[in-house]
Amino acid sequence: MKEGIHPPYFETKVTCGCGNTFVTGSTKPEIKVDICNVCHPFFTGKVKYVDTAGRIERFMTKFGSGEIASLKRKKK
Repeated sequence: MKEGIHPPYFETKVTCGCGNTFVTGSTKPEIKVDICNVCHPFFTGKVKYVDTAGRIERFMTKFGSGEIASLKRKKK
């Protein structure tokens, strides 16, 4: 490798929002992440729904009846 053109490489501490920490290598000395392998539903097998501003309720009111007004065709 050429000298002087590559960024410095650190032993990086990664901190997750759930409190889990682990060490890896990166060009940044510290990384903060929202989700990791300890709390991600794919790895835990548990499903977590993050309902932001009632999106699930809005979806159910719009599509929960099984009929969509815009898809109904008027018969002639």
